[in-house]
Amino acid sequence: MPYFYFFIVSLGKSKVKIFMNLKLVLFILAALLAADIAIYPQDRDKPREGEGVYAFLRRNNRNEKHFDEFIRLNKNKLGRGNSLLQGFYYTLPPLETDSSAVKSSEKPEKNSGQKSEKRTSREPLFGPKYEEYEIVDDALKGACFFLVSGHGGPDSGAIALVDGHSLHEDEYAYDIVLRLARNLLQHGATVHILIQDKKDGIRDGLYLDNSKRETCMGKEIPLNQKKRLEQRADKINSLSSKAKEKYKRAIFIHLDSRSKKQQLDVFFYHQSKDSNLIESKNLAETMRKTFASHYDKHQPGRGFSGTVSSRSLLVLKNTKPVSIFVELANMQNKADQRRYILENNRQALANWLTTGFIKDFNSSK
Repeated sequence: MPYFYFFIVSLGKSKVKIFMNLKLVLFILAALLAADIAIYPQDRDKPREGEGVYAFLRRNNRNEKHFDEFIRLNKNKLGRGNSLLQGFYYTLPPLETDSSAVKSSEKPEKNSGQKSEKRTSREPLFGPKYEEYEIVDDALKGACFFLVSGHGGPDSGAIALVDGHSLHEDEYAYDIVLRLARNLLQHGATVHILIQDKKDGIRDGLYLDNSKRETCMGKEIPLNQKKRLEQRADKINSLSSKAKEKYKRAIFIHLDSRSKKQQLDVFFYHQSKDSNLIESKNLAETMRKTFASHYDKHQPGRGFSGTVSSRSLLVLKNTKPVSIFVELANMQNKADQRRYILENNRQALANWLTTGFIKDFNSSK
């Protein structure tokens, strides 16, 4: 090290002098080594089994805002779909950046001597690990959302057999809806989660257990398909009539089931009724463009073939607020399975949907 060379030269030629100054040398070297550690921190960690990027970041006191920097720092140690590999140490993004420090020094806030308190709230449906969340900003203040995960209760929806596990559509749609709901709440929105399971919160890991506990906000879900869909539309309309917010949006989240060979990108259906046609189509187009831009960023050259179209679905016809229907993947296709099985990909889907809603909300003002 340069430090050792500097001190050996500066001590002079006398061995006696070196001996007499040994304690001083050791003290200064220790101080410099400590300074090295402080200046060049090594903040790294190994992922736990089944842990995705977002879970790994949250466990290390980071959040989705650190995702892009984490990918940049560790791009040579990631698996397919930005998955984490066992046995590797991953570098964590710094909690504070130089740019944020400069901004705070250039534009001091009022009462800078006092610590600003975090705005936090709780939603038990998210489960013990995620029920507490921080309200990071008011980007969606004045917006009201109605979130519906497909199927549930007596109807599991599509089923895929993966690595000996029976995976049900309603479980994965529900997990993504909870992640989306948490994101929207963090931006100050009002959120109604229509399909609920009091036991299953946001779940990490690959294989989500199946159950028939889901209700429509506490009411039993009918087995009859038409009654089941009418129940959801009626509940949204009832909640919407009482909501004070001018901006109201509903989203129905599903996963499709087609031939194993058919790989699908996320695609969107919009309402066709005159009162909501333009706004519903605009929302669907905004979502499609948002997903396309993220694919261009994270998987350059891949392209995005997701579509937007109108479809005469009962929930879209009967729901009064502006609504869209989303199919996130083909559950039977191996490539698509990574999109919903990997926890960090489920979080990414929720994040991109959140971005789309924020864009749509801002354009509606």
